[in-house]
Amino acid sequence: MSEPITDEALPVPVTALRPALEAVLMVADQPLDAVALATAVGYPEQQVAEALGALAAEYDEQGRGFELRNVAGGWRYYTRDEFAPVVEAFVLEGQQARLTQAALETLAVVAYQQPVSRARVSAVRGVNVDGVMRTLISRGLVEEAGRDGEHGATLYRTTSYFLERIGIVSLDELPDLAPHLPELAEMEDELAAAEEAAPASAVATDEEASDDA
Repeated sequence: MSEPITDEALPVPVTALRPALEAVLMVADQPLDAVALATAVGYPEQQVAEALGALAAEYDEQGRGFELRNVAGGWRYYTRDEFAPVVEAFVLEGQQARLTQAALETLAVVAYQQPVSRARVSAVRGVNVDGVMRTLISRGLVEEAGRDGEHGATLYRTTSYFLERIGIVSLDELPDLAPHLPELAEMEDELAAAEEAAPASAVATDEEASDDA
């Protein structure tokens, strides 16, 4: 006498397998092989392999902007080669250009005071700039430039990409700030004192925190 078929023994409809694979692949940060995907979605490896092939063919047939590739034994979503110029323009132009006012002000301080420490930039701006500096570094606009011989603090400078973005050949072409700011020499004592206190007293504002996202 055969055992009764329970709900757990019933096969899951194939239509549910593909969405499950899409959901897992969408959040994966590295290629996943059929074994790992089968474990994740609870299907036999053979069915998963067949579904992956069907998904890849379906995306190709529909002419989607992305494709599903099996590279080095793992499956992952990739943008199609023919749309590379669009993606590149978005990443380099759109994302890089979206700097907040806080980031622009911090970048300006680095450009005119470099090589400069974070504490000195914080002293000039009057707020903690750690989050903004991380953003500028991640976007390739600012880089490390050694250490301060007196305090041992890491120094920062603008990059060649920064020059490229603002359309100048060298820092010598930056506009003169003299008409807009008091002589920096007159601010040195105040900045030095503020720099010493900045790590302990500076607190990030909401504006700074949001810029690090």
